[in-house]
Amino acid sequence: MIAEGTAFCGSCGAPQGAGAAAPAGTAGAQAPAAGTTQTGLTENVAGLLCYVLGWITGLVFYFIDKRPYVRFHAAQSIVVFGALHILEIVLGMVFGFGLFGGLAGGMIGFGLGTLIYMLIGLATFVLWILLMIKAYQGERFRVPIAADFAEKIFKTA
Repeated sequence: MIAEGTAFCGSCGAPQGAGAAAPAGTAGAQAPAAGTTQTGLTENVAGLLCYVLGWITGLVFYFIDKRPYVRFHAAQSIVVFGALHILEIVLGMVFGFGLFGGLAGGMIGFGLGTLIYMLIGLATFVLWILLMIKAYQGERFRVPIAADFAEKIFKTA
């Protein structure tokens, strides 16, 4: 039984009817739901958000969320998408994309570079979608090699 005049259930935090007054000083604030942190996100949503902007959101969530599930996905995002980002920069330097001059000369180097660049872009996109879906489903999907590397660097095991 819930005491008269309480706005929220002491066990689950559910609001108690429109007629119930909020206790003084709470201004109608609800207790956070189970599995959330100061960000107010559940683990699966925070895990998904670790991948949204690649290594950038991975880095953000690694520092703001201390839950092991979220830190695993944040570390994996940093390693996977950080490595792919570096690979794209190196390919740009070698094959002449972007601001960098190409080291591989002629149209053969440019055509081969374009093909490799597009294949890496496609693989990155597919991996990005897959990792977000798996994180949202609550699964610790491990990218081979990258997950082990992330655990060693960030000690998330």
